[in-house]
Amino acid sequence: MLRIVMLSSLLRMIRPGFRSAVVFLMLSATLVGAAAQQASAPAGQTRPAQTNPPPQGPPPAPPQDGAAQPQQGQPPPQDPNAPPAQPTFRTGINFVRVDAIVSDNKGRPVADLKPEDFEVMEDGKPQSIETFKLIRVDGNPPPGEAAPREINSIYAEESEARRDDVRLFVIFFDDYHVRLGASLAVKDPLVKFIETQVGPLDMIAMMYPLDPLRAVSFTRNKKAVIQQILSWQGRKYQYIPPRNVFEEQYANYPVEVVEKIRNQVSLSALRGLMTRLGGMREGRKTVIVVAEGYTDYVPPQMRGTNAQSGIKGVGTSAMTADASVDPVGAMAEDRTRFFGDMDIRMLMRDVTTDANRNNVSLYMLDPRGLAGFEFDINEGVGLTADSSSLRTTQDSLRVMADETDGRAIVNRNDLGGGLAQMMRDASAYYLIGYSSAAAPTDGRFHQIRVRVKRPGIEVRARRGYWALRPDEAAAVTAGPKVGPPPDVNVALSEIAKIARAKTVRTWVGYAPDASGKTRVMFSWEPVTGGPGEAPSVGEPVSQVTVMAVNESEGPVYRGKVPAAAASATPSPGGGQTSFLIAPGAAQVKVSAEATGGGVLQSDLIDLAVPDFAKDAQVVGTPALFRARTARDLQALATAANAQPTAARQFSRTEKLLLRVHITGGEPAIRLMSQTGDGMSPLVVRAAPPGSPFTHEVEIPLASLPAGDFLIEVKVGSAPDAPRRLTGVKVTG
Repeated sequence: MLRIVMLSSLLRMIRPGFRSAVVFLMLSATLVGAAAQQASAPAGQTRPAQTNPPPQGPPPAPPQDGAAQPQQGQPPPQDPNAPPAQPTFRTGINFVRVDAIVSDNKGRPVADLKPEDFEVMEDGKPQSIETFKLIRVDGNPPPGEAAPREINSIYAEESEARRDDVRLFVIFFDDYHVRLGASLAVKDPLVKFIETQVGPLDMIAMMYPLDPLRAVSFTRNKKAVIQQILSWQGRKYQYIPPRNVFEEQYANYPVEVVEKIRNQVSLSALRGLMTRLGGMREGRKTVIVVAEGYTDYVPPQMRGTNAQSGIKGVGTSAMTADASVDPVGAMAEDRTRFFGDMDIRMLMRDVTTDANRNNVSLYMLDPRGLAGFEFDINEGVGLTADSSSLRTTQDSLRVMADETDGRAIVNRNDLGGGLAQMMRDASAYYLIGYSSAAAPTDGRFHQIRVRVKRPGIEVRARRGYWALRPDEAAAVTAGPKVGPPPDVNVALSEIAKIARAKTVRTWVGYAPDASGKTRVMFSWEPVTGGPGEAPSVGEPVSQVTVMAVNESEGPVYRGKVPAAAASATPSPGGGQTSFLIAPGAAQVKVSAEATGGGVLQSDLIDLAVPDFAKDAQVVGTPALFRARTARDLQALATAANAQPTAARQFSRTEKLLLRVHITGGEPAIRLMSQTGDGMSPLVVRAAPPGSPFTHEVEIPLASLPAGDFLIEVKVGSAPDAPRRLTGVKVTG
């Protein structure tokens, strides 16, 4: 697989083309946010430049059993029991890497090739191989090695991803481009793939088009991945109801404009994902894109002036695609289709270019299986237009797969067979690197051909790459831009994470106790499926079971937290409890139980319990309290033990109160923008007597525009003082 090693992020996100100005404006905020998140990636995700020059020739391969002894002057063979040596990686804007998948005529991998067996051509010119390594993994730990490490932190994710024997997979479920019926049909083969093909060492992540990059995390928990797959719901050509504030902003636009926006969102999200994966490691990464294909053309029968009103077929009387009936209208439709194809191909090329640069293979999975039609019969598109649209969408999947050394699992009912072939591709391949002699900044496509001199061998490798333009090369060599601190991205990602909860939301806070331990405050509330939230699923929750353990004491608490009865104090519903625990690392298992019995949701929360008695300055976890009216706010102001809310989305018409426990100084609390820039300080006052918190502030939601914001709580004003950030989303 090819990769031009570089540090660029999301360049050329919006290509010039025939898009409406509305589409460009609607996506600007999304793209800027994605770029800011990438710029602030932790240092652990950035590979330092190689300081030593690579060897000028290919590394000698160890002799096979029965082979002749090395000649004088050659290095002795390596100990087969010694750990594998790490490959030497080069950096530079003209250094190219190609993953070559080599198999015999029966489809079996060939694993005994050497650098001299390969011939690499770029634009017809032979290239000198500088780095060479066979990557062969099966997802299982070596004999005698301990059980695979649990992925419970960013550090564990980064360190495990760098291992050569770990395969990385991301399932990108493009719900904007999958119909509801197809999303239901694809669940079973994907679940079987997770259960039978994924190994203990493999790491998997899930992503949706609107997910922020920092919210995409890898796991080895197969059950958690399967639960997400079972909750999938495709939304292709479905526009009501809007799922979030972003969709509400363009919900009343024409259907063709909404489809353009969805294409931009999905493909821009894929570009951001490519860059994120490229920062994790050098080796091959695999992305499974579940989509029915991409096109910027909407037939006239599907067009409506308002997407919210549904598909009315308003364009049918204006023009058709049948030249014998309406030749003028047919010509206009051909022109519309032509420009739409140009537009979408530009976006697709940007995705495949970023995939090539970051060593990512795209496996395009069409959930329809053996598809016969693109549109439903009741949509009245017609056989000719339907056949053309189906061919266009399927071709888009093939193009993206072919250009990234992946495969298109298209027009086949045996989706499991395609996924099994993907696992074989990710299990054995050669990683080849060379320095391109071509101009690295000509901005042109350079064709690559990899051939093996041994007869009867099939080689699959990248077809080529797009070189950087001069402006892109200047951006790369200028060095990384300074972005907001990592805790800004973490706080903002919590907004999206909490909004995706489907059964209950939880909040955990801390306060000191006279015993020397730390009091953990726990609160839960049911998800009602309101604006900006995932739709609630299952039966109503009657109670939540909480079990807490830590390393030093083992199990420290187990109890049931039932839903509290109605009271005069405003409450988000659900219930709350507290318990004592020694400072340090701990875990809390939360199980939401239905009224009729049975567990609806089970979560494991990692805690870093602070030591209020030992640390000089501590900022506890801020708690938010929402009030609908001024009277509710007055009731909260005097309620010492009011229940905090776990929600992070609030209307400008609501009243919001923040309480926090501070030790070691006076707090400084202020509002910040989503980029981490300070906006205005807030008036801090003492919390009511008897409260586990020491201070409180009122958040002026009515004066804020719609968008994401941060609330910073610090001890004093020193630059290195401890602080906590809480992200909130304000709606109109």
